[in-house]
Amino acid sequence: MDDDAPDEVTVAPEPAVSPTLQRLWGRGEARRRGPKPALSLDQVARAAIALADAEGLDAVSMARVAESLGYSSMALYRYVASKDELLSLMADTAVADLPLPVDHGSDWRAGLEAWTRAQIDGVLERPWFLELPLTTVRLGPHRVRWLDHAFRALRDVALTADEKLQIIGLLAQHVLGEGRVVVETQRAAAVAVRRAEGLPDDTPQSALDPDALERANPYHDFETVLRHLASPEAYPHLVAALAGVEPPPEGPRHEDEWEDGFDVGLQIVLDGIEAFVEQRTALRRR
Repeated sequence: MDDDAPDEVTVAPEPAVSPTLQRLWGRGEARRRGPKPALSLDQVARAAIALADAEGLDAVSMARVAESLGYSSMALYRYVASKDELLSLMADTAVADLPLPVDHGSDWRAGLEAWTRAQIDGVLERPWFLELPLTTVRLGPHRVRWLDHAFRALRDVALTADEKLQIIGLLAQHVLGEGRVVVETQRAAAVAVRRAEGLPDDTPQSALDPDALERANPYHDFETVLRHLASPEAYPHLVAALAGVEPPPEGPRHEDEWEDGFDVGLQIVLDGIEAFVEQRTALRRR
């Protein structure tokens, strides 16, 4: 055997890609001969999004989407294989409508903060996004573009790709957590106000009394529970921590008060990430 012969390069076979991912990424099979398809995947996804925006995610079904487009359910299955695939298309198309934040250059912290805030705003704009099943919604090109933008913010940070991905995943979980708290408390308050005032279930939240919504918020009596129902004997450390702390004033809170916003939580998360970055980069300088 010739020792000088170049080693053969083994090329790994391309992995099998599911039909759903092929359609999401526009890499489906070449169109067969015949009439041009009457619908596009974008039209189908946007019809489903319009339903979710108007009536919530529960209203989205293959039948309802097909009806809104003027087609039968069977006709819709020529474009989308299943409800799960439809949800994947909805998720990716909804993200496409969300403008990416501006680039903050080497200020990675400002970049990640803007990235996180933009996604929380997007979730609050379309609360049904929080109900999408994480186990079935696949990654499409628009969602990956947001992932790419986060890596862009971290491009000058001396971390491994895995470490950067862990940071991005942590912030993504923060988006879901903050969004879910806000959306679910608002929904619960709205339901309570509609029932108390005898209003129809479809009365929009914007038409409800803001003060009544504030009082119906499940966390409205949080301070009362801690200060008047939790006894020092049963909860000594909690009561000791609250001793001497002035209770918040009565009435609606201002938007700039930290208790109402997610700013403090986000800053704490970013502080932790910054400490992690400093620790990892210091270790690599040794």
